[in-house]
Amino acid sequence: MLNIMRGADETAEPLLEEAIRITTEQKFPLWLAIANGLRGDLLAKRHRRQEGVALARQGLAQQRATRSTVWQMCYLSLLAQSCEAVGEADEALQALTCGLAKVDRTGERCFEAELHRQKGEWIIAYRREQQAEAETCFHRAIEIARSQRAKMWELRAATSLAQLWRDQGRRAEAHALLAPINDWFTEGFDTTDLRQAKALLDELG
Repeated sequence: MLNIMRGADETAEPLLEEAIRITTEQKFPLWLAIANGLRGDLLAKRHRRQEGVALARQGLAQQRATRSTVWQMCYLSLLAQSCEAVGEADEALQALTCGLAKVDRTGERCFEAELHRQKGEWIIAYRREQQAEAETCFHRAIEIARSQRAKMWELRAATSLAQLWRDQGRRAEAHALLAPINDWFTEGFDTTDLRQAKALLDELG
């Protein structure tokens, strides 16, 4: 999970393969479901998209069969990404909506900010005329991340909002929002999130 979150997919894949082997051998259905879901996301990102989405859906079904909600918001977040990769926009939105609804029912909030950010990105991709709603999603994601002191989620949400403001011609506001968050980090500069933030700041000047 940590490697997926920081974009180190090549490191994550052998760990997941080993996890699937162990959970199958030891008959741990919940952890097998989680491993399948994570591996499905990796496959979808690696141009094995249909296979990846199928595995992500299988993992979610397996997890629901265990009646556990552990990491379900993470699962739904990754499933939404996988569905978008194969053009299943409606299913992606359904996964995000389901995830946000479960946040309030279960109290599991570790992926709450990211689900709001993803919903904002979905709106920009498929409902471009609703930019105000997307901006609201990004602001909500930043607010939640700050309240949780979750700097990675805050950086992601701020990057998404800064990109929207850049496209609207609000370049100075975008830079002022993103620069302080990016400057907070003192390590991890090789991660995908920090590389994307730096590239955007360099573009904004």
